Amino acid sequence: MTTPSINTVTPSEVERAIDVIVLAFGADPLFRYVYPEAGQYLKYSPDVVRAFCGGAFEHGTAFYVQDFLGAALWLPPDVHPDEDAMGELLQRTIPEQNQEDFFALFEQMGSYHPDEPHWYLPLIGVDPAQQNKGYGSELLKHSLVECDLGNKLAYLESTNPRNIPLYERHGFEVLGTLQVGTSPPVSPMLRKPR
Repeated sequence: MTTPSINTVTPSEVERAIDVIVLAFGADPLFRYVYPEAGQYLKYSPDVVRAFCGGAFEHGTAFYVQDFLGAALWLPPDVHPDEDAMGELLQRTIPEQNQEDFFALFEQMGSYHPDEPHWYLPLIGVDPAQQNKGYGSELLKHSLVECDLGNKLAYLESTNPRNIPLYERHGFEVLGTLQVGTSPPVSPMLRKPR
């Protein structure tokens, strides 16, 4: 495979980036726990992506590979998800029977974030029809260079156990496994700069 091009998402391309993330997470254990019904998932997950990763679009740290075959939405140091928007959206849209477990899990996830300024990767995904072709690796490599140059930690939560080996190949280490009640497991992962 020739090295695919990695580009920064422009304001006019935000919806395309959100679309590929929504497509990529269609079978993700945590996303589908939150929205088990397909119609609810398709209706609300774009808003979740905006609230969770809007800072990536605003700060020029949202990237896509080739013609939006995949996207990585990074939050630079000291930029955070819009917790108020996330809380309101999830409170309003998550099935009531999953809310207590999900919010307890979300709180645990927050406790694993490093205290020092770090790069946070809330979402990275590749179109399912294009997976296992190296696009996710290229997206990771692109941004991890910036982490290394700036001598910054990189942090993410793997919501799909199948993805952990990919992250480990790029230097991330599992910090633990989180699970509350009926929620799927989530693995916080940290990478030290090289």
